[in-house]
Amino acid sequence: MSESAVPDPRFTMLREALSAGPHHDDAPGGDGPSAQASVSLVLRVAPSLEVLLIKRAETAGDPWSGHMALPGGRRDAGDPTLLATAIRETAEETAVVLTESDHYLGALDHAAPWTSRIPRMTIHPFVFGVSGATQAVPDDREVESVHWASVDALRDPTNRATVEWDGPSGLKTYPGYRVDGHVVWGLTYRILTGFLERGPDEL
Repeated sequence: MSESAVPDPRFTMLREALSAGPHHDDAPGGDGPSAQASVSLVLRVAPSLEVLLIKRAETAGDPWSGHMALPGGRRDAGDPTLLATAIRETAEETAVVLTESDHYLGALDHAAPWTSRIPRMTIHPFVFGVSGATQAVPDDREVESVHWASVDALRDPTNRATVEWDGPSGLKTYPGYRVDGHVVWGLTYRILTGFLERGPDEL
């Protein structure tokens, strides 16, 4: 459960930094040629802001089974906007309750999987800020565990890692971040890297 109206000056700086960024809410929903999905990059107040990450449950048929990820998922027909998708999925997966009026800071550039093994999908990342008292609780149907990674730790070169993955074009090595003994790589790594490049240094 998260508290409302978080008065942290770093969130003000982030709103300004993200204000010229993309707006995703005019994107179509449904399962057409490229389905739409949203993820939440939730930042918790701490000496260095902390990012909420989840370790997805091991699920047969899920291309991201067991991966470290941001909370989120596909847009449902009942979601009025992609932002609403991010808010709904975050509450379902982690019990962190977000609102547009109190927590929304801005949007990041959309991303898409690089491999044909994953269904065509466009992922829209939204950034939120919550108080230091916020706690996340994993929904054990979809999430194995929740993790808070400080921005300082993500920026620390000693926390970088690599992952080898056997894709359609053969074995390749991908960069990642170490978080609590796990490696964050792939789409989530790209979204986090884009955020760190956009965000102010004082996070």
